[in-house]
Amino acid sequence: MEDAVRDWLRPDGVPTEHVTFAHGALDLIGRLLSVELRPGDAVAMEDPGYHHLLDLVTALGLRTVPVAVDDQGMRPEALRDALRAGVRAVVCSPRAQNPYGGRFSAERRDSLVAVLQEEPDVLVVENDHASAVADAPLHALAAGGLERWVHVRTVSKFLGTDLRWAAAACDPITLARHDGRMLLTSGWVSHLLQETVYELMTDDDTHALVARAQDTYALRRNALRHQLAEQGIPSHSVSGLNVWVPVRDESAVVNGLRSYGWWVAAGARFRLASAPGVRISVAELEPSDAVRLASDFAVVLGESEATYGG
Repeated sequence: MEDAVRDWLRPDGVPTEHVTFAHGALDLIGRLLSVELRPGDAVAMEDPGYHHLLDLVTALGLRTVPVAVDDQGMRPEALRDALRAGVRAVVCSPRAQNPYGGRFSAERRDSLVAVLQEEPDVLVVENDHASAVADAPLHALAAGGLERWVHVRTVSKFLGTDLRWAAAACDPITLARHDGRMLLTSGWVSHLLQETVYELMTDDDTHALVARAQDTYALRRNALRHQLAEQGIPSHSVSGLNVWVPVRDESAVVNGLRSYGWWVAAGARFRLASAPGVRISVAELEPSDAVRLASDFAVVLGESEATYGG
């Protein structure tokens, strides 16, 4: 399994000398933060960012410091501000950022690495949760020569949500602290689960199916963004399974779309200090349905703007 993980990570430039496993990405991230930090410590988080990660940090008694994102991921100056505020860890997504849909370019990765090297003791947690279906090349912070880092990958987005398994490559200190705490709790990831994941990861037919899934998700994401643009509605997403649409009144848009049979997520659960918006997951949205969704969205926006203005 370790050899398969190294073969998976190495082509993307991730150092693979030290690898480990966990029961999913959130399990690993939660364990690391609880080992590395103490209640009251601050963590730099993407804003908007993945709501379960935001909730996890709060549940651990840690403070969240928002870092603004754009189509290329975390903004370097916003990250520098967070580091100056005294954060002890940074949690980010290199691609398929949820909910904004950003991904690191090579230039953005280099800029972020330069900022992070100013604070070498800060733990950098890179959550590559959608890897095989992200529809974007990986420009990993982990490849930038950082002192304290971990690159996490899970398979739940493309092999099955019940496969609660994650792999991580990391620096030797992070490895020792993670595995030491894990030995005191669950001990190890089930070998039956590991064998299942291994068989799927090394199966040619599965590889072909996952590649087709990535193309399908990209088609659906791009179809929705095109139809929204046709209606004059700006949106964000260049990678992954979600589209972020800025709006003025989240509740009005969510409830309005629900009346047309659409369920989208209010942005409040993903935001710390960023502007309002809604998240649309496109995994099951057929391109033919994107036309109707965009049209209904335009109607609802018009109704909400009139109400908001009044």
